[in-house]
Amino acid sequence: MSYTKELYNKSKEDIKKHFSLENVMEVPTIKKVSLNVAIKATDSNKNILSYIEKELSLIAGQKPVASIARKSIAGFKLRQNSVIGYYVTLRNKKMYEFLDRLIYIALPRIRDFRGLPAKSFNDSHHYGFGIDDQSVFLEVDLDNILRTFGMDINIVTNAKTKEQSLYLLKKLNVPINAKTI
Repeated sequence: MSYTKELYNKSKEDIKKHFSLENVMEVPTIKKVSLNVAIKATDSNKNILSYIEKELSLIAGQKPVASIARKSIAGFKLRQNSVIGYYVTLRNKKMYEFLDRLIYIALPRIRDFRGLPAKSFNDSHHYGFGIDDQSVFLEVDLDNILRTFGMDINIVTNAKTKEQSLYLLKKLNVPINAKTI
């Protein structure tokens, strides 16, 4: 069992007491984690696409799905049916393993890292942030980097309020900087 999952199981009662919830089933949980990589239309080279797909599959632990353009947009040099990105949705065991690697290994490797912003919650109380460089993950071979790319990471919870979601992520040791609220 991953450390983050153990930490969640230990902190369920504390979360329940803090928000005075009546049932354990009301305690917010993390439902899924999604990783998204967008590609510029000018970078639609087959070598770069396969490289990004391979790197994202190493980072996530499962094969990514290609996002396809639905229609052509001349101003963006975008053609219909061309690949414009990749995404991966992680759930259950793979999700907690990825969160372990993200929280304890990847985020501390970011240069001048002072914590994630607390303002990154959306209207559904899910937390999203971006990473500029994939090389912070240990799975990436630093000697064979063809191109650096960033990714968006979204942590989806079933919390009813922003405060519940923030408290849950703090209990799981996600380094959210409270000074940025």
